[in-house]
Amino acid sequence: MSGKKRNDDGLTLNTATRTSSESAGVAPASDDGVTWKHAVAKIRRIQQTVGTPNNDDPGYVRQKKNGKLWVRERLAALLDQDSFVEVGSLTGKPVLDEKTGQMKEFIPANMIIGWGRVDGRKVFVTADDFSVRGGHADGGIQGKAAYGEALATQHRVPIIRLLDGSSGGGSVATYLSAGATYIPPLAGLGQSMTAMTVVPVVSALLGPVVGLGSAKAVTSHFSVMVKGLSQLFAAGPPVVKQATYEDLSKEALGGWEIHGRNGTVDNVATSEHDAFRQIRTFLSFLPSSVFTIPPVVSSSDPADRKEEELISIIPRRRARTYDIRKLIRLIVDMDRTSGGEEQQNSSFFEIGAIWGRSVVTGFARLQGLPVGVLSSDCTVGGGALDALGSQKAARFVNLCDHFGVPLLNLVDQPGFAIGSTAERMATIRHGVAIMAALYHATIPIFTVILRRSFGVAGGALSDPGDGLNTRVAWPSADWGSLPLEGGIEAAYKRQLDAALSREKMMKDLLAKFEDVRDPNRTANVFGIEEIIDPRDTRPLACEWINHAYNNLLPPRLIARQASSTAMPKKYKL
Repeated sequence: MSGKKRNDDGLTLNTATRTSSESAGVAPASDDGVTWKHAVAKIRRIQQTVGTPNNDDPGYVRQKKNGKLWVRERLAALLDQDSFVEVGSLTGKPVLDEKTGQMKEFIPANMIIGWGRVDGRKVFVTADDFSVRGGHADGGIQGKAAYGEALATQHRVPIIRLLDGSSGGGSVATYLSAGATYIPPLAGLGQSMTAMTVVPVVSALLGPVVGLGSAKAVTSHFSVMVKGLSQLFAAGPPVVKQATYEDLSKEALGGWEIHGRNGTVDNVATSEHDAFRQIRTFLSFLPSSVFTIPPVVSSSDPADRKEEELISIIPRRRARTYDIRKLIRLIVDMDRTSGGEEQQNSSFFEIGAIWGRSVVTGFARLQGLPVGVLSSDCTVGGGALDALGSQKAARFVNLCDHFGVPLLNLVDQPGFAIGSTAERMATIRHGVAIMAALYHATIPIFTVILRRSFGVAGGALSDPGDGLNTRVAWPSADWGSLPLEGGIEAAYKRQLDAALSREKMMKDLLAKFEDVRDPNRTANVFGIEEIIDPRDTRPLACEWINHAYNNLLPPRLIARQASSTAMPKKYKL
């Protein structure tokens, strides 16, 4: 008998009700000697067994006690309804009754893989089952994940990993059963790295993710961990205690406060369902592979919308801050179908909000067309490029360039972070990474200089095309080799030190330079291509993005498709 079963988390699962004969291990059907019904019945029985939660199983009980969804509940919550088609559904270890020879128990593999759909688009999912041996490789059959990722790469569909445990990593218990130790293999990471060159790869951390699982988490284009539920570490607390004598909890060793803030993981979610929502949103901006155009959606937001707030959002006093996220939301598409407040309506999806906080990155839409957004947050360190901000910016620009998403570059950059901490963090080394990412990018970039652009960092952000840019500036723009205040201090140090009134002389010098710093003076000598009314930013950006999708991205895509013949057609397992 089959039916619907509602679990503790309110999800409806497609399950089958076990009969007493099934529990006793009685053969589901006799062989009629003519058809293959008996074989099909045996297959269905195994599928039914592994697809139905066993409330008495210690692993399942532990999973629920820890407030976690069961692996198949996760698949139901992530994917479109009834879209999951499993690959390797019979993978596992049958335990036979010694007397009858009938199967009395079936220990499933600790990883489920298969096809599914997210918002109607085909994806491939690999999902760890932590209830079976904590996800270690000896809990089932190795190789499923590597096969799945190679298959997804071959079919050019996005890969979603639901990580919980070591994700097929090794355990010393295998040494005894194998009778020998072994040289550690790459364990499927080769397939992961190949996949990242072709399709979007995303990872959700849904529990303690350790060893091989932690490597998979960062071998992704986007990763998200759940606050209070997920941890990530190369080795867990017992191994750490043995090696470094640190007695740490999982959360203290690798919780969200650590990896959500150091850039190991991109985003932090409040729940598993929030993590799945973020994954769906992230994928909605990217093509299924590098060989297709990013997905376009319909938008009711007028291209000629001009927001009055933009004319005053940048304060006249240069030392005052403003809300860059509000500025972004005023420019990009508003999702009129979602309801709620302005921020909830915005198409802007931020990536890395709590790490590298001087930089703001994320995806949005202009007239339904995906666009990457890069900017700075002047409320964090003045918006100066520090080491983490540079890493975050470079990673994001490379992501956009890899998948052909045009970049809206909103510049307010005072320069690289300075001081002893900045030097210890190798800021300039990481800063060159964002410079190189922008310089080598082949995607269309629309640069809008909002306010500051100073020094090498300012040049990297405001002149990505090395002289040939699609670029405008706002009247609030302020630029130069150094911020004027600091530059005067450096250039007139002797005079200022010798002055009777240092403060008066500094004030007089600033007044002299005030007219020179007017951006119109730069426009007079064609040092900036155009200065615009801030309210015209969205119409101009929409015009640019339409031209990019109609005229610039297709030839780029044709060239990439032509070069794909050089890619391997087989994938080593």
